[in-house]
Formats: sequence, C-alpha cells, structure tokens
Amino acid sequence: MLKALLIFIIALAIFAAGFMAGIYSLPILTEQPAPEIKTLEQHQTRALFSAEFKPDLKGSDRLHYGDGMVYLTNDAISMQGTLSPGPDYQLYLSRNFIDNEADFLAQKGTMQRVAGVRSFNGFKLVVPQGIDVRDYNTVIIWCESFEEFITAAQYQ
Repeated sequence: MLKALLIFIIALAIFAAGFMAGIYSLPILTEQPAPEIKTLEQHQTRALFSAEFKPDLKGSDRLHYGDGMVYLTNDAISMQGTLSPGPDYQLYLSRNFIDNEADFLAQKGTMQRVAGVRSFNGFKLVVPQGIDVRDYNTVIIWCESFEEFITAAQYQ
C-alpha cells in the first residue's frame, strides 16, 4: 500500500512538472516573430513619447518582467527590448502610473486596452482609431490569463 502511494505521488509530481513546463514553453513556441530592427528604429524616430520598461518594478519578478524602451506615436506603440515569455499579454494605457498587480486590478476599469502582445523580443502594435496616447501617461503590459502584472513605463 505504501509503495503504491509513493508511486502515485511521484507520478503526480512528474505530471505537475510537465504541465508547468508546457505552460511556460507554449508561449515561446507560438511567439510571433519580432519586427525587423529597421522597422522599430523608424518608429523610434517618429515617436512623440518614449519610456523605459524596467525589470525591477514593485510588481515584477524574475518570471514576469520587461526590460527595454517603448516608443509611442498616435498610430503605433513599439518596444525594443525583451519581455518575459507568457500567454495572453495585453498592452494597456493608463492615466496613472501603475507598478503592481493590486493597483492594476483596482484601476483596470479606467484604462484603455490597445492590443495583444505576441512577441517577447520587441513589438510594434497598431493603436486603434479613437485612442490618443496624449490622454494617458503610462504603458502597461498585463497577462490577462493569469492576472499577472508584467511591466510598466511612464512616458509623460
């Protein structure tokens, strides 16, 4: 009986480890290619605003972070740098600087979702018509599936 229980516990631990490895690696396997550096540099030269994603924010950790520069125009938002890989990342604009999960959840209703982020080594996203980046001051990357704060950058 003890031997069967031990085998079950080991099998359960192996299953759990495999499941967690799958959750971590699936976004990496399905990641869209990052834009060419030339495209990102061209957007950078037209930017109205720029800011820095820092990996050491209050709500970031070694599994949820961003590190690099973000550039905003009224028609696009681009990033040169890296994001920790994960599923269902969304880019939001906020009128207040947010640097953690609790504050994000408390103010989510006041924010503007811009687009999904599908690349972890730089991206360029189209800003939907009707959104004026000058009406906000912070870019936030949020994992919708797991309600995890990833990173933020205040640009004005």
